Amino acid sequence: MNLADRIQTLRKAKGISQEELADKVGVSRQAVSKWESEQSSPDLDKIILLSDYFNVTTDYLLKGIEPTSHKMLKIDARIFSIIATAINFIGLVISICIWIDEQEMIAIVPGFIFMAMGCMIFAIGYVIGENKKKALKLFLSINIWLLTLIPISCIFNVLDGLFGGFSWVLSPIPILSNSYITYFMCWIIYAIICITTDAIVMKQG
Repeated sequence: MNLADRIQTLRKAKGISQEELADKVGVSRQAVSKWESEQSSPDLDKIILLSDYFNVTTDYLLKGIEPTSHKMLKIDARIFSIIATAINFIGLVISICIWIDEQEMIAIVPGFIFMAMGCMIFAIGYVIGENKKKALKLFLSINIWLLTLIPISCIFNVLDGLFGGFSWVLSPIPILSNSYITYFMCWIIYAIICITTDAIVMKQG
């Protein structure tokens, strides 16, 4: 593996494009393309910038020699996103099942506990892992649907009860108590929030 291969490998491991790498080191995308295709080599100052950005030594970039302390397993943050999503989904399902079976407000507790754990796991992976941007995009696009249902349902049930003049309950899903109009409005608002968030996330690329 030569210098061109190492630059390309490090860039791909970081999950960034040639244009993004060019912005980081202050060159054009064409310059990065030439580095990776062996048409040219980066100047010494760019080698130093590359080593700092990729957190490797200049010896590794130039010669492929890296100290043992730098030979660390690179963890993909997307793995944490998947695990966190599974935990959040399990928490939501458990809450809904408890509510259907018991009809008690305590049903929301396991949902919040599991989702707090899921978000914490994702946060850890985001801090220590690679491919942060892709991991965040993956996490938000799915979990906006999981994380907002219980809070929106609780807010709706309280407001619906107060304005409808009857006792309200906290539950993981909206309760049809007042009218079909307000009930379906709750689901519409929930869908709008989630779809809008997904659209923003996807637009960020």
